[in-house]
Amino acid sequence: MSLAKWTVGLLAGMSMLALAAPADAGEVRVTVAEYSAKTGPYFEAVKKEFEAANPGITIKYEVVPWDVLLQKLTTDITAGTNADLSIIGTRWLIDFVQQDVAEPLDSYIKPEFKDRFIDTFLQPSIMNGHTYGLPIAASARAMYYNKELFEKAGIAKPPATWTELQEDARKIKAVGAFGFGLQGKEIETDVYYYYAMWSQGTEILNKDGTSGLSTPGALEAAKLYKSMIDEGLTEPGVTSNNREDVQNLFKQGKVGMMITAPFLSNQIKEEAPNLKYGVAAIPAGPTGARGTYGVTDSIIMFKNSKNKDEAWKLLDFLFTKEQRAKFTQGEGFLPVNKEEAKMDYYVNNADLAAFTALLPDARFAPVIPGWEEIAQITSDAMQKIYLGGDPEAGLKEAAAKANAVLKK
Repeated sequence: MSLAKWTVGLLAGMSMLALAAPADAGEVRVTVAEYSAKTGPYFEAVKKEFEAANPGITIKYEVVPWDVLLQKLTTDITAGTNADLSIIGTRWLIDFVQQDVAEPLDSYIKPEFKDRFIDTFLQPSIMNGHTYGLPIAASARAMYYNKELFEKAGIAKPPATWTELQEDARKIKAVGAFGFGLQGKEIETDVYYYYAMWSQGTEILNKDGTSGLSTPGALEAAKLYKSMIDEGLTEPGVTSNNREDVQNLFKQGKVGMMITAPFLSNQIKEEAPNLKYGVAAIPAGPTGARGTYGVTDSIIMFKNSKNKDEAWKLLDFLFTKEQRAKFTQGEGFLPVNKEEAKMDYYVNNADLAAFTALLPDARFAPVIPGWEEIAQITSDAMQKIYLGGDPEAGLKEAAAKANAVLKK
């Protein structure tokens, strides 16, 4: 669903918010985004533990796959049947705030509660001086590489630059594997392109607020990826492969290098325990610039909730060190809680250390209206380029479309 359609639907349903079906006294309804097979069981365990400690409050969860979550929330908000709390992509939050359906949490947040958080991950949920969400999940991106393929290809260490990555990909191709796994379908297709774009010193938005897609650095990044596809250094059929597809190829030992999130480490341990791999920084560009994608998902309270005090108690419980550790470690995310981050699990985890080292270079999705539409424009443009389209013409067209959205 486009953001424009979503906004229209949301506006149409605003008058219905007051008609929300009243929740039972003391009942807190939560819409939970499904991260993995562990998500549901974790929240069911929370329900048992929380209800035992808080007689009179009951928790009711609905676990929803990510690919339909925004559409479900839109439908529920329009009908006035939304839950008290919901996990959302933080990049959606500005639209919820603008439509006045998200409850500011400032009256609940005490200094000692706020101090639990690593500020980098709390900031994206603060808008107009108010905190509207709490970072339920946090992640960054780094480069995974197959140590056995590197050794077989005579590569001593992970590439520091994109030029070195291309050279290494050629060597890996020569030993019968795919050099670089490139995502070209579904969620984060645009993000996979930004890695190369950021290394060229280009940002998603120019300083004047226009799209960065029309810049020379954006063009160089697109040419880089297209040249790797044309040379056969990536897996075939890039536009048919989403993030999970590329990760599966990596877990099967068929891909030498790919960029993704910390949760792949957990998947490898469970699904491919014999795979020898390493985690390194995303390669730099010609001037040493590089960037990783910082991501947070937030949990928010809806303004029409009938049980806000009870809902806040659940939030307070979810963001204790102990609960954060269970969720974060189970799903394979980065810690957002300061005390949790000091635990041996993180301090002694080489994979996670590689991700946290990249946080100073992290960029988050711009907090602007219409971001989802702009991201889709970028993804569509990259797909056309990957399929053989002219990079310069494709980016020029995409920049014009993005700028039209930005001017709304």
